[in-house]
Amino acid sequence: MSAPAFWEDSRKAQALVQERADLARTVGRFKDLAGQAEDLRVLWEMATEVVDEGETAGLEQALAALRTDLEAFSVKIVLSGPQDRKNVILSIHPGAGGTESQDWAQMLMRMYLRWAERTGFKAEVVDLLPGEEAGIKSATIEITGEYAYGYLKSEIGVHRLIRISPFDASKRRHTSFASVSVIPEVEDVEVVVKDEDLRVDVYRSSGPGGQGVNTADSAVRITHLPTGIVVACQNERSQLRNRDTAMRVLKARLYQVYEKKQRAELAELTGEKKDSAFGSQIRTYTFHPYQIIKDHRTGVEVGKVDAVMDGEIDPFIEAYLASGKSA
Repeated sequence: MSAPAFWEDSRKAQALVQERADLARTVGRFKDLAGQAEDLRVLWEMATEVVDEGETAGLEQALAALRTDLEAFSVKIVLSGPQDRKNVILSIHPGAGGTESQDWAQMLMRMYLRWAERTGFKAEVVDLLPGEEAGIKSATIEITGEYAYGYLKSEIGVHRLIRISPFDASKRRHTSFASVSVIPEVEDVEVVVKDEDLRVDVYRSSGPGGQGVNTADSAVRITHLPTGIVVACQNERSQLRNRDTAMRVLKARLYQVYEKKQRAELAELTGEKKDSAFGSQIRTYTFHPYQIIKDHRTGVEVGKVDAVMDGEIDPFIEAYLASGKSA
């Protein structure tokens, strides 16, 4: 940073300044926690020497608080990937099964919206295609917050539901599937999209959108002709704002395609086998005959089904990050 030519490339310089600030915060936090641990060690030795039960109880509470802080710090250390700090675009698509899977997809959408609310992240549904009878055919959610991608990358994959169907008059048990895609939001500099490669269609928004939303051609659908990727946005009254949001989603998906291509080429060169778990179920949500949710990657099981569906998915996220599967 002290080099004379450091600021010649302002964008690169700002990125390095940000990286240094992040590293400084990490090192500072580490030193702070290490200092707290050493202070508690000394106080514990003093308390045990004089057998002060009152002091010991207070130190046990302080140790428990330090342990919680250390666990949170360790998660932040794990989230050190180049994309982990970024906002995310989360998409949900039901599997085969019609209304059953569409209803399950809507349940998952609510779960992630509640999780974002609980963690203080901002979540906005940028595109939603309702099902004919119930549920949704697809949903795209933009979630904004520090480390949003780092946390939610644990949700990528197929989610399976086992329950007594509310849509079956015979009350039989059904199995439904829905896939969740999570990609980091990329900056404009990272993806260049040519105008001639795009087809932009405008149409009238569908579904309940509030006064004025469904009375004009404000919804935008963008097709990237070389790849066939299609994105849409209809949550805003302004066609311009819907277009801007759709472009952000498109660039994120194009960046993901580019990264997958690079990984595939590297795997071919090194002889690495493709991940056999790609696209397979990562978690099973059993509502009947008993209630339990199990993550098949980490083995974590949670019996509080209602709490999980209300957004309490942190045990699964933390176990996934701690397992090192995200590396």
